Amino acid sequence: MHFTTFEGASVGYRREGRGPALVLVHGTGGDSEGNWSAVAAELSKDFTVIRPDYSGSGQTKDDGRRLTVDYLAGQVLAAADDAGADRFSLVGFSLGAAIAARIAADHAARVGDLVLIAGFSRPDPRLKLQFKLWRDLIATDRAAMARLILLTGFSPDALSGWGDDAVEQAVKAMVETQDWQGMARQVALDLALDVTDAADRITARTLVVGNKHDHMVPPAHARALAALIRDAAYVELPAGHLVPMERPDLTAEAIRHFLVGLSTAPTAQVHD
Repeated sequence: MHFTTFEGASVGYRREGRGPALVLVHGTGGDSEGNWSAVAAELSKDFTVIRPDYSGSGQTKDDGRRLTVDYLAGQVLAAADDAGADRFSLVGFSLGAAIAARIAADHAARVGDLVLIAGFSRPDPRLKLQFKLWRDLIATDRAAMARLILLTGFSPDALSGWGDDAVEQAVKAMVETQDWQGMARQVALDLALDVTDAADRITARTLVVGNKHDHMVPPAHARALAALIRDAAYVELPAGHLVPMERPDLTAEAIRHFLVGLSTAPTAQVHD
């Protein structure tokens, strides 16, 4: 684990592999290890993978302020700076997709190519209802919240294949290890975020990924996000919202195919 600072926060990040720089940004309630470990193991064969934790997750610690997309984007950029990545490809998942979109819009010279997975530009009434339920369950019934995450985060087929014991063990582990206070701060941001202006200003070549069985952020949100970004490509994977965890193979394949298949590969390497 590596550490840097941003506006008083201690920002933790992981770095592995060699080659062009690739920054992976996790989602609400996740962290750089939980969301990305299996994907990074595959992509680090071809890229220098940089995986930051942002406030509320993992090893990053801050002053407890209200979270904003700009603040979290600054933490991601600070990790890339500390890792020596002047220019990089950027992948964002869920809330991380909004953060990545903001970075790509505001720091276009630094982002070679962009992949947005299971993202949304702003919450509609259904998403707001879900996030308010998350907020309430985090405060009152964390076991129920853990069950809801599993139920809506994974595709029906994937979760049905776990078995009863595995499901209950996952619920128990989540209740005991989740940074619930941090997740509550991120949920408050989910309720407030709006990156539609950023999406309209993105110039990087972009791939937007939706998930066919996504009950947290239905794929219509990913399709709408793709429509906001000039010339964005769109693909849909046969998985639930937590696709980097449910199908890391398909996630890594989609990212690699988009990046390696470009006529002009990301030009910048990580410097030491």
